[in-house]
Amino acid sequence: MKNENSVDRIIQVNNINIGKNIAKLRKSKSIKQIDMVAKLQTGGMDISIYSYNRIEKGTQNPTVSFLYACCHILDCDMNKIFEFNVPV
Repeated sequence: MKNENSVDRIIQVNNINIGKNIAKLRKSKSIKQIDMVAKLQTGGMDISIYSYNRIEKGTQNPTVSFLYACCHILDCDMNKIFEFNVPV
């Protein structure tokens, strides 16, 4: 049940815009959104172009399985998606 302090929009974790990071990685591989969704669906992910677009825009939070599938498709690890700066 909503109250006066409810937020209609889902906010992504700690100002890390996961969606923009995924979009940047996707574009760097020259993959269109529709092709990314097709790859996700082929891999067993139940996602629509609408939901995928909302994740990239930051208005819908992704699931762990979605992030894992994106890492596989984009050939990267979670650090890249979350932009973690891991000391060497």
